[in-house]
Amino acid sequence: MICKAHIVKCRVYHPHPPLHEYHQQGDLIIGAVVSHAFILSLSNDFSEDPPAPMQLALGVVPKNNQHIVALEFAVKEINENSQLLPNVTLGFHIYDSYFNDKSTYHATILLSSTLERFVPNYNCDLQNNLIAVIGGLDSPISLNVATILDIYKIPQLIYGAAPVMNDKTPGLPFYQMVSKEALQNEGILSLLLHFHWTWIGVVYMDNDNGERFVQTVVPMFSQRGICFAFIERLPTISFTMDIFVSLQDASAICDRIMKSNANVLVAYGESYAVAFFRWMPLLRGAATPKGKVYIATTQVEHTAFIFQRNWDTEIFHGSLTFTIHSSELPGFHQFLEKKNPLSIRGDGFIRDFWKQVFECEFLNSDPGDVDGNICTGEEKLESLPGEFFERRMSGHSYSIYNAAYAVAHALHAMYSSRHKHRAAVNRERLELKNQQGWQLHHFLRGVAFNSSAGDTVSFNQNGEIAAGLDITNWIVFKNQSFHRVKVGQMDPQAAPDQVFNINDDTITWHGWFNQTQPFSLCTESCHPGFSKRVKEGEPFCCYDCIPCPEGKISNQMDLNDCYKCTDENYPNKNQDSCIPKGVIFLSYEERLGLGSAFMAIFLSLITALVLGIFMKHHNTPIVKANNRSLTYTLLTSLLLCFLSALLFIGQPGKVTCLLRQPAFGIIFSVAVSCVLAKTITVVLAFMATKPGSRMRKWVGKRLASSMVLSCSLLQVGICTGWLATSPPFPDADKHSVIDKIVLECNEGSVVMFYCVLGYTCFLAIICFILAFLSRKLPDSFNEAKFITFSMLVFCSVWLSFVPTYLSTKGKYMVAVEIFSILASSAGLLACIFSPQCYIMVLRPELNNKEHLMRRMDFKKKKCLLPFLQTAAHECLKWEKISSNVDKENILVI
Repeated sequence: MICKAHIVKCRVYHPHPPLHEYHQQGDLIIGAVVSHAFILSLSNDFSEDPPAPMQLALGVVPKNNQHIVALEFAVKEINENSQLLPNVTLGFHIYDSYFNDKSTYHATILLSSTLERFVPNYNCDLQNNLIAVIGGLDSPISLNVATILDIYKIPQLIYGAAPVMNDKTPGLPFYQMVSKEALQNEGILSLLLHFHWTWIGVVYMDNDNGERFVQTVVPMFSQRGICFAFIERLPTISFTMDIFVSLQDASAICDRIMKSNANVLVAYGESYAVAFFRWMPLLRGAATPKGKVYIATTQVEHTAFIFQRNWDTEIFHGSLTFTIHSSELPGFHQFLEKKNPLSIRGDGFIRDFWKQVFECEFLNSDPGDVDGNICTGEEKLESLPGEFFERRMSGHSYSIYNAAYAVAHALHAMYSSRHKHRAAVNRERLELKNQQGWQLHHFLRGVAFNSSAGDTVSFNQNGEIAAGLDITNWIVFKNQSFHRVKVGQMDPQAAPDQVFNINDDTITWHGWFNQTQPFSLCTESCHPGFSKRVKEGEPFCCYDCIPCPEGKISNQMDLNDCYKCTDENYPNKNQDSCIPKGVIFLSYEERLGLGSAFMAIFLSLITALVLGIFMKHHNTPIVKANNRSLTYTLLTSLLLCFLSALLFIGQPGKVTCLLRQPAFGIIFSVAVSCVLAKTITVVLAFMATKPGSRMRKWVGKRLASSMVLSCSLLQVGICTGWLATSPPFPDADKHSVIDKIVLECNEGSVVMFYCVLGYTCFLAIICFILAFLSRKLPDSFNEAKFITFSMLVFCSVWLSFVPTYLSTKGKYMVAVEIFSILASSAGLLACIFSPQCYIMVLRPELNNKEHLMRRMDFKKKKCLLPFLQTAAHECLKWEKISSNVDKENILVI
């Protein structure tokens, strides 16, 4: 039987050889994936074979050539250092990622394969002993490299942004030569707060890293009072023919950015993001766009594509960038000056770089093929603008330099640990060459060394370098030349309050801001004396400024709310600061206190004069008819009432506070009790004149004295209970008067104070009612009429006292109480004693018993005729009235 085998023809894809590569042989190889050039190709839809690369447009990002030079320089120094890796040489293989995934995977597989043979997972070349890989520049490239290297566990040292890997299990084997992104975010926040930029815009590339950045900073910044005028997502440049479609889509975004009133723009993107922003003036059709302060993240480089040579870069003038910390390396400038594309072998990058930046062509075998300037190799790199090439080492180049040294020091540590006693030279070299990359991880994690620039290089437990960031100010001159100045830094090793440090004086701002510090606010700041009120429907950074309410201040800009001063201070007129309060009390030095004291003394002298008049005429009928003992007691109590007002004047002390209210209450109770006793005596005297009246036994001095004593003792009991439970004490009222501290006597118990006052008023009301009812009793000098008027004055004064006292503040409350004391006492003195003093002093002829008996009014006789007729029959019996009848009071009839 004959069987036929079916032959299937497979179409195998053979990748084109890389256009750009750089090989330098050594015992151990450091691989590198750089982003140097881009190929403008068709869309990668994999529907047909891609065209040959030579048929597509090729351009370089010239500034990135320094990355290659930095690795070459580092390997040269390591090989020349006999103490670091003795008898072993390092080499390198460098491939270009071309800023796309396909080329990145291709380059990574080439690094792990036989040299210049695309045979995945196979290496038959002993000269390709790959020990570590450095790369890549942008996070998508780094992630693609890490995906391949994870298979072989080869260490990867990333010199750009770390990729987003939410599913990193157990972990891709890479080490980050850039500080963790959290430090950068804290730096941006500190920068915004330092310059009070609370109204900002954010622009980020449409990739995983951009999304992570926005999700991190938006809540973080918002918690610290920063608002976002816009958050725009820019399309990622794919370096295909669709790039121009992407740029047209970005036109509307650029227009919104430039029209926004936010003067600060935080830009997060890949290394070529600035090259994209250079399209803004063209997309908007504006020759001079509005100035912005760009705050670029560490990944963003001030770079340009080669075709942007003559494009305006003024929009970046005055921008601030967080850059990877870098230092000048000894000998690096001299190394750059020796670069000559005609003498360097194996460098597949330098000729394209040289041709494009110097706009020249190299001589080929046929001189007729040369069109334009001829590249001589003597062109000077220092003549190139900063956006194309810098002689000063950039942050990414410095990271590559440190990465190469980290690998060398890890190798040194690895072999030092295994060979404490030196073996034969040839044997050691053979062992070095046979080491695998995965064996280097343990030593890389613990590596720590000082670079030739004096910086310490080490990794933390997460594989992140323990280094800070520099804050760089971009300066663009009129001739489009570029310069960067270090103006600050973020140092994670410093004290917490010194992590962020910036020198404002060294910053050059965009000319749009007239060399003054830019402002970026949604609303002009609220000045002291005002507070913020958020506009409805707007971000919290957009607000109105409203004046502080009365009694509150704001002494800083943009306060959310006004606040009260301390009790010892009060707001000034502008309500932006607190002024110490003055101390006040009713003193003798001021007019109100002096006038009150004068009136109290004057009225007390008048009272003393009246008392003297009564004592001088104590045997006259008028004095005898009105109960001399009650009269003297009443006048004495009135005298003390006037003098008690002096206790309310002057600075309150412990003694005066204890005495003044109880003394006032007791003395007034005695006075009112005397008046009440006089009223009741008059009423009882008339009732006792009725035939057969039982009231005669109550008429006498004993009743009056008992009434005065009992009423006064009750008030004394109330005051004693007050002083025993909650006595008055000196106090300072800091709230009643806005600008003054009132020294006063705290009553201790307000209830007890009103009980004392209420009891006195109760006696006065009883006295008033009795006097009013007996005001028409027939006599010549019926005191009931005068008591009625006096009690009317007394009650009017004290009834008006309560609302007046409660409506006044400070020392005027004391003045109201003094006035009430003086007015009510003066009312009693004037209404009761002035008629009697008038007769005793000016009309003494009327002060006799016969005249008093004849002064009875005719109408009163008529009204009381039945009573008088009955009384006439009884008149012979008056002399026989029991001794308990006060005859002096009977004289009033």
